[in-house]
Amino acid sequence: RAEPRCRRRRRFQPPPPLAMVNIKTISRAEEDFTRARKRDVDRVFRNPDPQLHPFEKQREYKRALNAVKLDKVFAKPFLFALDGHMDSVWCMETLQTSLRMLVSGACDGELRVWNIAERECLWKTKAHDGFVRGIAADATGQNVVTCGDDSTVKLWKLERSSKKEAGREHIKPLATFLAKGALVAVSHHFSKSMFATAGATVDLWDEKRSDPIHTFDWGADTITTVKFNPVERHVLASSANDRNIVLYDTRSQTPIRKVVLHMATNAIAWNPMEAFNFTTANEDTNCYTFDMRKLNRALNVHKDHVNAVMALDYAPTGKEFVTGSYDKTIRIFPVSAGHSREVYHTRRMQRIFSVKFSADNKYVLSGSDDCNIRIWKARASEQLKILLPQEKQKIDYLNKLKQRFKDQPEIRKIARHKHVPKQILKAKQLRHTIRKARKVKEARRIAHSKPGSHKKKSEREAKIVTKGHSRTNI
Repeated sequence: RAEPRCRRRRRFQPPPPLAMVNIKTISRAEEDFTRARKRDVDRVFRNPDPQLHPFEKQREYKRALNAVKLDKVFAKPFLFALDGHMDSVWCMETLQTSLRMLVSGACDGELRVWNIAERECLWKTKAHDGFVRGIAADATGQNVVTCGDDSTVKLWKLERSSKKEAGREHIKPLATFLAKGALVAVSHHFSKSMFATAGATVDLWDEKRSDPIHTFDWGADTITTVKFNPVERHVLASSANDRNIVLYDTRSQTPIRKVVLHMATNAIAWNPMEAFNFTTANEDTNCYTFDMRKLNRALNVHKDHVNAVMALDYAPTGKEFVTGSYDKTIRIFPVSAGHSREVYHTRRMQRIFSVKFSADNKYVLSGSDDCNIRIWKARASEQLKILLPQEKQKIDYLNKLKQRFKDQPEIRKIARHKHVPKQILKAKQLRHTIRKARKVKEARRIAHSKPGSHKKKSEREAKIVTKGHSRTNI
């Protein structure tokens, strides 16, 4: 019989060592997901892969459409009014050194200094006999120069240390200058103690002298507007009742150029960011932007008013300007556009004689025939509260969407629609019919005339009658 096999005792062998394995984990920083305040919005991280968002363009178009609609729904531009004048507000002046100060002059000769933030009048006085025709602040922002129908120019101190000093009987001008005739406008130099007045001639004054240091004369009619250039500060522009616009150089004390339009100019404003460009408010309901180097044609023609444009003023950015018209409306025009971006009107507001942009580019001020000064938002649907960073990002995002889809028919129709009074709408339709008939008449005249005898002019050139240069070589 066979013997059994011997059982061998197996020794324990440890398993082989494990190889290094790469494990993917999600690492998140707590501060990236934790809200700093309870009212903050939770952060949402989005994957920009276009394959994961096949309807991205459609969603963004809908968001742009809703944003344009909501701009119209929440458009409430009027803020408040400053009342106190007993006659029409003819002119106003804002300060570049202060956002709260405003100076206004009325047709009864009264001068008022306002605190816009507190909505109160700081002091008032009888400045002139007759209209206060013009107000201009000096380079320091501490004094203002006024002119009126009584042939005087007066220099006033703005700040009053006490209520007793601000009383009507204690307010006296720092200096009084006597001109040879009634004055219509005044403009102060932006860096020197020098100002210019408009009347029968354009006079250049020094605050330390009682007589004009120089007189410019090129034409035979009354000068209605005078304005210093804020960039090229030695350049001066004026307009007159004989429809001309003249440029002067204070260094050589000589007129430089002259252009004559079909109708008279009521106001001139220089672009604060483009030294050679200026815009004029004309009696033919349009505004014209010119380059002082090329006065043979306008850079742009700004339409929409249905009556004479009485005043205009540029925004500090130089990208847009505000106009006030005899048709009782205020319009804001982009410099590069031919039509207005906003139109403001109320039932009680009458003809507008003066408009101003605030120094922070957020507000528009207007003085009208109903003795009131009104403050408006520069962007009708803008929120004036302090915005959170998320709210600012959302507003920037919606603005970019509106800019992206601005040429879509539905969005363009909503953005261009502006509610205006019925009489203005009827007048606008009538002017459109007249303009269309003139184009048809001109086309027929060219078609039935000898070839080359009648040339078609663009609208930017048709309004200019003549242009001339000074005899002196500058």
